[in-house]
Amino acid sequence: MPTLSRWFIKTGLVYFVTSFVLGIVLKIPSASESWIFMPAMTPVYFHLFMIGWITQIIVGVSWWMFPAMSRENPRGSERAGWFVYFCINAGLLTRAIGEPLVYVYPDEPIPLLVSAGLLWLGGIGYAASIWKRVKGK
Repeated sequence: MPTLSRWFIKTGLVYFVTSFVLGIVLKIPSASESWIFMPAMTPVYFHLFMIGWITQIIVGVSWWMFPAMSRENPRGSERAGWFVYFCINAGLLTRAIGEPLVYVYPDEPIPLLVSAGLLWLGGIGYAASIWKRVKGK
C-alpha cells in the first residue's frame, strides 16, 4: 500500500473516531446547554464524518487500487496527492475551528471561506489527479 494511501486511511480513521465522539457529545443535553457554540458543532460533525472519514477513505483506497497510469508512473504525481491531502485536512481543521467562531462572531465569515476554498481545491486536485486512471479496458 502506498504511503499516501496509508496517510489518507489512517487520518480518515482518526476523523471517524472524532466524529463518533462528537456525535455522542451532541446528543448529551447538558453539553449542548452548557457550551455557547454547541449548535455550531452539528455542521462540524457532518464535515468530519463525510469529508474526514468517508471521503478520505475513498481517496486513499482509490489512490491505491485504481488502475495504473503506466509502469513508470503508476499513480501519477505523488506531489499532487500530497497537495490534496493537505488541502482536505487543512480545510477540515479550519472548518472545525472556524464554525464555532463564526457562530459566536457572525460578522467574520473568513474561516469558513478559507475552509471552503481549501476543500474545493482538494476536491478539484483529487479529480484532476485520478481522472487519467479511470479508463476502460
